[in-house]
Parts: sequence; structure tokens; C-alpha cells
Amino acid sequence: MPYRKTPSEIRRLEAAREHLIACATSVVAEVGWAQTSVTAVADSAGIAAGSVYQHFPSKAALAVEVFRRAAGREVEVLGEVLDGEGDPVERLTRGIEVFARRALENRGLAYALLAAPAEAAVGAERLEFRRRYRALFAEVVRQGMAAGLLPAQNGEITAAALTGAIGEVLVDPLGTPSGHTTDELLTDLVAMALRCAGAPAV
Repeated sequence: MPYRKTPSEIRRLEAAREHLIACATSVVAEVGWAQTSVTAVADSAGIAAGSVYQHFPSKAALAVEVFRRAAGREVEVLGEVLDGEGDPVERLTRGIEVFARRALENRGLAYALLAAPAEAAVGAERLEFRRRYRALFAEVVRQGMAAGLLPAQNGEITAAALTGAIGEVLVDPLGTPSGHTTDELLTDLVAMALRCAGAPAV
């Protein structure tokens, strides 16, 4: 009869795995994907390097899980804002502000999610999450058109442009903070995005 883990063992392993993911996320935010090693993550978690492989078969598998967790949370937050209160243009404005402000408050992790060099497995995840961002923006643009607040347009193309432009605008400030204040950057970023969507000037 094969050995079956007890509920307490399962809980202990799950807790150890979650702790490992949290430590790996912190290491990635500090040094980036390329400099994140299994040894560095293990040291941060207070375990032996070999113990990491009890939870993940490879460094790439751990990196993918770190990316999915962190990026998934950002998509979730953006979705909540874009589906919140207010008309579509107001929600689009708040969504961009919230996304950018969260990135600027955790620059290391945001840079890792948006642009930092990474192995192919993480790069593939990055593309998939860009599609999820595009879908969220496309929906709010469609709602804006339906409400007569945005001009007729191809919402998918606008959403792709917004996703790319927002990320591109943030990359340099995240990597090398500029002389602009966060509020100045947010004001300019939101104005650019609303122009892209065709919202009337405020």
C-alpha cells in the first residue's frame, strides 16, 4: 500500500512552499531574474538549496510560479478597478493610475514583471499576461464606446496600444528613477492613455 501524507504533513509542505515562493519573489525584486539563483532563494528561505527541489523540479519552474503569482495579483487588482464604480472613462483613468502607482511603489518587482531579462519560460508567461491586460482594457474601451464616451474604434487595437505604451513608459522610471515626481509621471501617463483611447480632453 503506497504511503499517503497525513493532513498535517500536507499543510506543512504547503506552508513551506508558500514561504519559498515569498522568499523567491523578494529575491527577484531585489536582483532580477538573471541573478536569482536557487542558492540565493534557499538562503533567503533559511533552507538547504537541495530542499528547493522538493517543491519545484527546476529553477525555471520556481521562476514561473513567482511570475504567475505576482503578475496574477496585478491583473486581479486592475480588473477590480476597471470593473468598479464610475463610467468607463473614469474607471480607465483609475485603472491606469492604480497600475502605475503600484509599479512605482515596488519598482524591483514591477521591472521584473514588465521588462527584466528572463529565461524563455518566464518570457512566455509575460506574453500570456499581456494578453490578459489587453482583454481588460479592451472591455472597458468597448463599454466607453457603448456609452458614447469614446469614439468608434477597434477596441482590441486600442487595448494592445495601451498595454504596450503603459509598460514602455514605466520601464525607464522603474529601472532608473527619473527626476519626475510620481504624480507628474502619473498625470502624463494617464493623459497619454486617454488620448490614445480618444477620450475628450479634460
